Amino acid sequence: MAPPRRDYSPPRPGNLHRTISDVLRIDGFAPNPHAHLPVYKTIHRIRRLILASIDDPYTLEQLRGPRLNVSIVRPLIDRLFDEDDVSVVYCLLVNRSQFLREQQYKAHHTVNSTRATLCELLAYRVLRKFHESNPSRKGLLVLANVLVAGFEPFQNAPPEVIRDSQYGLQWVQKRGGYERKLTALEIAIITESKAFLSSTACQRVVDAVYVGRIVYTPSSFIDLIPDHYKHKGISLYDPKRAGLLNQYRLIVPRTRNIIEALQFLVLVFFYVMTMLHRDYDTVTGWEMAFMVYGAGWVLDEFASFLEHGWHVHTQNLWSFLDVAFIAIYTGYMAIRIYGISVNNEEAARQALDVLACGAPILLPRLAFNLMPENMAFIALRAMMRDFIVLTLLAVWCFGGFLLAMRWLSRWSSTNVDDEQVDSVTISKWMLWIWFGLDGTGIQRSTDFHLVFGPMLMVAFAFLGNTLFLTILVSMLSNTFSKLVANATDEIMFRRAVLTFEGVKSDAIFAYRPPFNILALMILLPLKFVLTPRWFHKVNITAVRVLNFPLLLAINLWERQRLWKPRRPLTNPVPIKKNKSVLNLFSGFSVHGDIQAVFEEDPPQEIIDEIEDEDRSVSPAEGLQMRRRRFSSIVPRD
Repeated sequence: MAPPRRDYSPPRPGNLHRTISDVLRIDGFAPNPHAHLPVYKTIHRIRRLILASIDDPYTLEQLRGPRLNVSIVRPLIDRLFDEDDVSVVYCLLVNRSQFLREQQYKAHHTVNSTRATLCELLAYRVLRKFHESNPSRKGLLVLANVLVAGFEPFQNAPPEVIRDSQYGLQWVQKRGGYERKLTALEIAIITESKAFLSSTACQRVVDAVYVGRIVYTPSSFIDLIPDHYKHKGISLYDPKRAGLLNQYRLIVPRTRNIIEALQFLVLVFFYVMTMLHRDYDTVTGWEMAFMVYGAGWVLDEFASFLEHGWHVHTQNLWSFLDVAFIAIYTGYMAIRIYGISVNNEEAARQALDVLACGAPILLPRLAFNLMPENMAFIALRAMMRDFIVLTLLAVWCFGGFLLAMRWLSRWSSTNVDDEQVDSVTISKWMLWIWFGLDGTGIQRSTDFHLVFGPMLMVAFAFLGNTLFLTILVSMLSNTFSKLVANATDEIMFRRAVLTFEGVKSDAIFAYRPPFNILALMILLPLKFVLTPRWFHKVNITAVRVLNFPLLLAINLWERQRLWKPRRPLTNPVPIKKNKSVLNLFSGFSVHGDIQAVFEEDPPQEIIDEIEDEDRSVSPAEGLQMRRRRFSSIVPRD
């Protein structure tokens, strides 16, 4: 049975707020409220404007300067900004992606880099204008449509263009018109538009999505358990009007991150108990529990790879640790199953030895998960990437020294009857020299050749130890200094990645390991038997039964905390703040009164006096009044 559809006419420009409200009243599969926007034309219009505006390379500081801001940036914003077109930011970021791609292989790559930077700056400024024009709660919904509404590059393109772009549609899962949709937030992440993502307007939406105030149905590349019977539009979530057991709250990024942290703690617990009670001959109960739960955890991570693609997933802070542990777990399972099936004790022993190598990965992964915004971990990830790249290049380049000495070892200068030095021994000597541990390779270099042996070893010592380490330290220091200089942008970027990746559309994420394995084995065959409506009913029933306590706790907590109003400044009833034990010691501090003056709001008469002064006194008069008041207090000499 096909999803229920309703007659829906494209919204007219000029009243975006009314259009969004009308769309949010539609239950079930909400139609696309932005289907009328000329995305294809806007993309190429922006490209023509950028190409005509930038012919020389500029830095971001120069583009923000007064001269270029008046002559280039502001006129482009005036031409592109349209309060009824929420796709402009998406189109700007699409052009940024294309310019970044062109700078890698085309001439004038610095100019293309400037054009990409200009696209990001324009997207930032246009989003800020949307924010300034819509400061209310309804404005938050408009900003959400700008950032997380799905668009397709060929939307409203000419028929002949659309005909030529249909080559990939057969691989896309059908979503009732939402196929191949990308959001501005996703493109900003894959293009690493960190200045854009750290803007106030963008972080306002990111924070609202993270805590669950804004809800939407994301699009994904491949779903293991596709349940697309309903596609909810972008809306503000009201927990008091929602159902008691709302299964969609399991895909809220904050809830999802807490659940993932708990799942990983359970995985670490089973891993530690397995290694403490390991038995090479038989599979213990702890090891069996680790096998099953680990398989469910690996399935959850694999579904995350497929959800938003490899590029987005690798932007996560701990993605490389997850990939490493998945490889170790897969090797352990393969060797362990083989050893048990053929009754090979040595293979079973090797399997547990392989599993033991996961300890250096699990413990740092736990720290990364608990402190995702720690600048030290963010810098460590970037520095490790640079270190691995430089090390691989060094091994590749210095491999010539290994070949030269291996071939020289065929003609030993001391005794031709001596056994030749093998490649493993030469590699060990070179590794010791590389890390400055031992000079055996230099001492034995005459065994290769009286002249060429010492010459090659000394040259390798200079290049591999002195020069390589100098370059490595300089590169890592430069990487760390850049990250620290832009610490706010880096933290906001990681927060945006964590939020965007936390919103899941695959139904498999609603099942905790190891129940996700059972869900995949049972629900996936049912997908081909049941109608979409009945498959949706079976899925949500299973999710609510398995997550009943969790869904109930989430609903009760969000009814009290999600939209907790803030007290306005003019509230006549002061709210007493909770004083912690640490605040009690501030009274013994020399500067404790600086903190104490902000602990409670001023009385209402002080607030009224401040407001009367601000309304009745101009800035110049206020300055003269303060000068007279100051001169009356401080006597002149």
